Amino acid sequence: MWIRVLTLTVLVTAPLIACTTQGTFVIPEGTQLEIYQRPVTPEPNGLVTTRPFFWTAAGGIEYRLLRGNEVVQQGRLRARFRVVSLFWPPFAETYWPMGLNPNITYDLVKGTQE
Repeated sequence: MWIRVLTLTVLVTAPLIACTTQGTFVIPEGTQLEIYQRPVTPEPNGLVTTRPFFWTAAGGIEYRLLRGNEVVQQGRLRARFRVVSLFWPPFAETYWPMGLNPNITYDLVKGTQE
């Protein structure tokens, strides 16, 4: 019985894990964060969940901070290769191998990514 429950749990959660990437952010008050041209809204604890990125993000994931329609800050975020993309067919390592680093905080107020 417990093997069925475990198998069902893995089958349900695997697509969610494989199809998202997460990072923790600190952004200035009153700004909107855009990652890789996708508007995102951090949760109250700073967590951002979004779709993974193509190989073009290997040199850094482009971001912009907007206040209204004005760009306040822009740059690149440290990217991380998603090992799970090797095991997630079809061709995940080809199309979305890059993600945010969940082990660091992207502090866009102080300008640090540690």
